[in-house]
Amino acid sequence: MSTMGNLYLLVPLAPLVGAIIAGLFGKLLGRTWTHRTTILLVATSFVASLVIFQDVMAGHTFNGTVYQWMISGDTRFEVGFLIDRLTVMMMLVVTFVSLMVHIYTIGYMSEDAGYQRFFSYISLFTFSMLMLVMANNFLQLFFGWEAVGLVSYLLIGFWYTRPTAIYANMKAFLVNRVGDFGFLLGIGLVLMVFGTLDYAAVFASSHLYANDIAPIPGVSWNVISAICILLFIGAMGKSAQFPLHVWLPDSMEGPTPISALIHAATMVTAGIFMVARMSPLFEMSDTALSFVMVIGAITALFMGFLGIIQNDIKRVVAYSTLSQLGYMTVALGASAYSVAIFHLMTHAFFKALLFLAAGSVIIAMHHIQDIRQMGGLRKYMPITWFTFLIGSLALIGTPFLSGFYSKDSIIEAVALSHLPGSGFAYFAVMAGVFVTAFYSFRLYFLVFHGEEHFGKAHSAAHGSKKTHQDDHADTHDAHDDHHGLAPDQKPHETSWVVWMPLVLLAIPSMVIGYLAVEPMLFGDYFKGAIYINHELHPSMEELKHEFHSAWAMTIHGLSSLPFWLAVAGVALAWVFYLKVPRYPEAIKQKFNFIYSVLDNKYYFDRFNDWFFASGARKASRCLWKFGDIKLIDGLMVNGTSRLVGMFSNVLRRIQTGYIYHYAFSMIIGVFLLLTLRTWFE
Repeated sequence: MSTMGNLYLLVPLAPLVGAIIAGLFGKLLGRTWTHRTTILLVATSFVASLVIFQDVMAGHTFNGTVYQWMISGDTRFEVGFLIDRLTVMMMLVVTFVSLMVHIYTIGYMSEDAGYQRFFSYISLFTFSMLMLVMANNFLQLFFGWEAVGLVSYLLIGFWYTRPTAIYANMKAFLVNRVGDFGFLLGIGLVLMVFGTLDYAAVFASSHLYANDIAPIPGVSWNVISAICILLFIGAMGKSAQFPLHVWLPDSMEGPTPISALIHAATMVTAGIFMVARMSPLFEMSDTALSFVMVIGAITALFMGFLGIIQNDIKRVVAYSTLSQLGYMTVALGASAYSVAIFHLMTHAFFKALLFLAAGSVIIAMHHIQDIRQMGGLRKYMPITWFTFLIGSLALIGTPFLSGFYSKDSIIEAVALSHLPGSGFAYFAVMAGVFVTAFYSFRLYFLVFHGEEHFGKAHSAAHGSKKTHQDDHADTHDAHDDHHGLAPDQKPHETSWVVWMPLVLLAIPSMVIGYLAVEPMLFGDYFKGAIYINHELHPSMEELKHEFHSAWAMTIHGLSSLPFWLAVAGVALAWVFYLKVPRYPEAIKQKFNFIYSVLDNKYYFDRFNDWFFASGARKASRCLWKFGDIKLIDGLMVNGTSRLVGMFSNVLRRIQTGYIYHYAFSMIIGVFLLLTLRTWFE
């Protein structure tokens, strides 16, 4: 293999080697050499990705087989890489964010007994995501897809002695099984229709099947629409789209570093990347695109509402992830695939920043996560405060910061779309701007400004172990022996291994949007990697005609409706939580029914527990009682033995030992045979 080919292999294999070393030999190496080894190997992967990026920008792409796994008939199952501009951008995002998380973990997990195991898991997570984004065929895509699901299960339940963590990782695993079932059916349908799992071959011949009916009994769906919808069901699980979103907030049971990795660069972005990669198929189905757009719009708006009433610092950021994933999905439905990927990139930086900054606050507060027990942290944690503010401003789409360029482009693309559902989607993303600004700065003001509540935090923690409060602020990032700050203690800035990644993530959160918006959205960066049928879906072409420069876009954004909606959301949060803090409680009492619906997360968890979990238990109990005990044990096993016993008892009586009894039996037998023969002649 060529030098570049060796670099392609180095990118995913370096984190895999780190995972193996940390997992198998971590105890021998000790903590220091474990994190040195894994960080060095992830950094190697990042540097290799930079070199590959430069090579790809010079015009060199790659699509080839690395390893042939199996041949079945005429079908080849292979491991291969597709290295183009879409792939290399994802490689850079994954490796850079993962590197920041690895460094941050040194400080965050320093007292944890599972230190080496955690480094092994996050390196394995990085390898899995890289294999997914570098795939050139559906088989390898599915391998990476399932691998990130498996490692997320291990990481969400990292503290496996806690029942809440076990419940959360099982919930994530089962919900994703629902999505993955649809995903696997979609891949199976691809193989049935196209006879291959290779991306290039499928895309090249897709137009031949544009009007075919899917070979699914009982339905008359267009085959391309069926494939796209089934594949997107998989994305609904991985990228936590309604109604398969329920696992993501509970993933906060894992340590904060993995929350940042899952929400920013790995698992939840897999579905967005997959749909963008499948753009040649989705462009052939307006039905699938409308379905994608409406699902994304529901998620963007209604998951944002849930962030308003959360009191756990990590859960507020988690619901913002759900909402922002909805924005990306809406962009995909509007055929603005490049905009969705652009928002994925900008979101990865500021969302990782927000999660890691929240973790810094949690460390300073001795693992108290209830934002009502914080306040006034600005003067104690200046670096965390400033970086958290940058992340929050980027999240709400403030002009000059990265989130503005991607979020504003999504709103404009949806406004130009004419697909069914685009009107609702436009309303949802516009309303979501206000909602996002409100809950983001509610969090910011309650944590970093206003009255200090440190002593109250300590008293509350000693008064109760905080098993399960009605506000769901029950997620702990450490063991039960952490009770917050004592009354005479004050929080302080965390160590450099914690705040340095915050600073490094804050830089792209500020500048990457301005620098990249023109080449990525309105240049030819994604040419050859993303396909759009501009005749059927002209949104991006129209958006391109309206774009003049990043500076002009910024200036125009200062007078646009989304900007003023964001300002209104920030102002309302300032009034409610700093100037007149009695208002939120008064509104809660007045609209208690709405609050109850939001507090119970639209009752999705209760419905799932009642219908699916309880239903499965009742069905299994029924199968056990009637299927196992009565049918299998009672009839088939014990019944068979009883039947044999009955025949044996009769035959035993015939075996008398007298010759004339046997002769009589033979005569009767001959008589019966002759009678039967006569009847059938």
